[in-house]
Amino acid sequence: MPDISSRVPQSCAPRQRGGAPLVSYVLPVFNEYDGIRHFHEELVVALGGRPEFTYELVYINDGSTDGTLAVLEDIAKNDRRVRVVDFARNFGHQMAITAGIDEARGDAVIVMDTDLQDPPRVSLELIDAWREGAEIVHARRRSRQDTFFKKTTAHAFYRLLRSSTEVDIPVDTGDFRLMDRRAADELRRFRERSRFVRGMVASMGFRQSEVHFDRDERFAGETKYPLKKMARLAIDGLTGFSTAPLRMISKLGFAVLALSLVGIVYALGMKIFRPDITVSGWTMLMVVVLFLGGVQMLSLGVLGTYVGRTYSEVQGRPLYTVREIISHGTEADGDDGIGHGD
Repeated sequence: MPDISSRVPQSCAPRQRGGAPLVSYVLPVFNEYDGIRHFHEELVVALGGRPEFTYELVYINDGSTDGTLAVLEDIAKNDRRVRVVDFARNFGHQMAITAGIDEARGDAVIVMDTDLQDPPRVSLELIDAWREGAEIVHARRRSRQDTFFKKTTAHAFYRLLRSSTEVDIPVDTGDFRLMDRRAADELRRFRERSRFVRGMVASMGFRQSEVHFDRDERFAGETKYPLKKMARLAIDGLTGFSTAPLRMISKLGFAVLALSLVGIVYALGMKIFRPDITVSGWTMLMVVVLFLGGVQMLSLGVLGTYVGRTYSEVQGRPLYTVREIISHGTEADGDDGIGHGD
């Protein structure tokens, strides 16, 4: 199958069956062999309690290597509402969300993880808030079953990000949210490569609301967001929605200049007024050299991050590549296997 992510996104008209609103679930999956079938069963049970809607379930296999794809293929055979977008390789969680939104056709689009930390029953509360008039509904964590380190760093990051950007990014929220058709189509116009989807959604405006929930533990397996990936996502969030790091370099430069002037005045004063005292300069020299070297490397690192983002955008490569789209629905179900990406 050709790379569908090279197409310019077009408006995706809402699809309804028998007048019932269609709700699309965007479900990124990466190495969830032990838990994906149980997740699907839980989701089906939850959706069974709301028969007034029709549903499509878009699973995005983000280059899994543990047999997850075979399970998804079996799920698709037994549930005609399921479509599986199979990536040619691992492109990352944010790209998987992007591909799912490109593929979704619903009047509302719900993004959620498949490890059961985002409870399927809570997605029904998002739908209720949407029906009451909200165009974007964020699922905000009231509590979470994570390590102390992860909870502390996440708490600090969201508040730092909110204080350093002009975008009002909701705190304590991940990518678990609902968007109506208009909001989803607007998000599909955002095609930058270094993606921080939750920031993009918050920046669009629309009528936004929140649903509070208690986040559960993972059903099986290990977290797919270790410290390295968390740090990368945090950098994408800061550099994608804030120029605060660049402003910090300027402030740091003025601070270093001020300290340097103080040191110069001190050295000249000792030379002029106390020439009989030998200034011990080795320790001070090493401190100054190492400090300035650290400041310069930090500054170059920040500048390099912004330059790297610019370089990636200029390359203009596709955001993701799809190997195939697996579906056992009929044409009448809207399963034409066409994605919308850029």
